[in-house]
Amino acid sequence: MMSTRLPKPGHYALGAILACIVVNLLVRSVLKVGGVFATLLVAALVGFGLALVFRWRSGRRPYPVERRVLVGLYALGLGLLYAGLLALMYLKEEPGLPGQLLFAAHYLAYPLLAWIALAPERNGE
Repeated sequence: MMSTRLPKPGHYALGAILACIVVNLLVRSVLKVGGVFATLLVAALVGFGLALVFRWRSGRRPYPVERRVLVGLYALGLGLLYAGLLALMYLKEEPGLPGQLLFAAHYLAYPLLAWIALAPERNGE
């Protein structure tokens, strides 16, 4: 029997953030994958894993408002972590513009792929 409780986007976002940390550590240290490919791989795994868990637990895809809130909280949480990393980079040495742009691209991959993974089903297209 399916639960009638509403999903809590904050719980899903927190789980996805923790999954990002764990999967990043595994991919980068155990599998020895690095760079943009590792970021895209981890972002895709976490994003599609998030969609799979949401669908498994709730029995449906997220409604548009749930999708916006979930991805927003996920982006906010990761943004705070990335801001901390950027601050540490500035303490060591100020990164140049190309470094900052690459850093932003690495960050943006996570919410973007989660947004794509949580997209509504396309009927017959």
